[in-house]
Amino acid sequence: MKIFIRWAAVSVMSIACATSHAQSKEPIRVGWMASLTGPLATAAIGIDQGVRFAVDEINAAGGINGAKLELLTRDTAGDPNKAATFAQQLVHADKAQIMIGPVNSGEALATVPLVARTGTPNIVIGAVEELTNPAKYPRAFRVINTTTQWVTAADDYVINSLKRKKIALIGDTTGYGTVSVRTATEDLKKKGVTPVYTVLIDPNKTDLSDEIAKARAAGADVLMPWSAATGVLARLLNARGDAAWDVPVIGHPSVMALPLKQLLNKPTYWDGVYGSGYVATSYDASGKLPERTQALLDKIRPKLGGKDVDILFWWIGLGYDAVKLAEHGIRTAGSTDPAAIQKALEETRGFKAVLSVLSYAPDKRDGFADDQIAIDIANTFKDGSFKLAPK
Repeated sequence: MKIFIRWAAVSVMSIACATSHAQSKEPIRVGWMASLTGPLATAAIGIDQGVRFAVDEINAAGGINGAKLELLTRDTAGDPNKAATFAQQLVHADKAQIMIGPVNSGEALATVPLVARTGTPNIVIGAVEELTNPAKYPRAFRVINTTTQWVTAADDYVINSLKRKKIALIGDTTGYGTVSVRTATEDLKKKGVTPVYTVLIDPNKTDLSDEIAKARAAGADVLMPWSAATGVLARLLNARGDAAWDVPVIGHPSVMALPLKQLLNKPTYWDGVYGSGYVATSYDASGKLPERTQALLDKIRPKLGGKDVDILFWWIGLGYDAVKLAEHGIRTAGSTDPAAIQKALEETRGFKAVLSVLSYAPDKRDGFADDQIAIDIANTFKDGSFKLAPK
């Protein structure tokens, strides 16, 4: 009996020590760069909702391998120079062990090389192709699709479903807008189409009637905007509507954002508008969302006020997926060792994120599946998602 009591006491002490040790683990520092203010803030605020929810969810469940996540947020305001400064601050001064973002590709073009030089793992949520490269940036893994995947889906829909080839290609002067227009031009060329009008617009320009007039004069029969700035997109739709020009618009997913609708001069200006979107945030014929999307929607709705979601749900899903992929890398690696996280992510196959099933390899840093891109109808917005566009 004495031996048993002594054994039990030792066991209880061992468990208590183990619990104390787990609770005393240093937090895992996660650098998070997002343009929470400025012309690109709408998307970043939505993505931030997903990031924060995922961090809270992981911490509530005990953290990763016993360590809680500490989110180090920096508002880049859409400025690549600020983003670069914050990236260096986060990895050098704040000792971030894994980085997420920035949201906008123009900013990420400035930060990804800086983060790569420090060897810090980076979850990339910008879409332009240059942001990932296994040789140059071996620890940068993209959780979102590429610009080419969005552009190709939109171009195919315009040419094959809408049967239109007189395209006005419109971007903004950010790094993302510039690269996207170039990508779209190259893809259309492969398909035997040359845009009749191409323009890059300052995101702060308030009146786009001149650009609409020039596109119309060039004989355009479809407008294809590639900008993540809802203000630019709203002004474009207003200029088209005010000119009484009934021409379809199809482009970046942000053209479907509900905050954009609030900036329109008339609700009807959202008619005839389509965006590259996701199967994950598109309702099927019976009006249902995919299981993983619905599950996240049900979990996060109370945090969003318990009402209908009034922002693009793919933004929330993207932020959530970025943190969950980081968690997967750290948990699989068993530590925050950068080389171990890199190896864990390189060996990741079939990771069930909300927006897609992600798969990587030693020579592959873009894990998003092509068949998860969809074309949606903008004015069918419901609870953050949309109806699929007709084929």
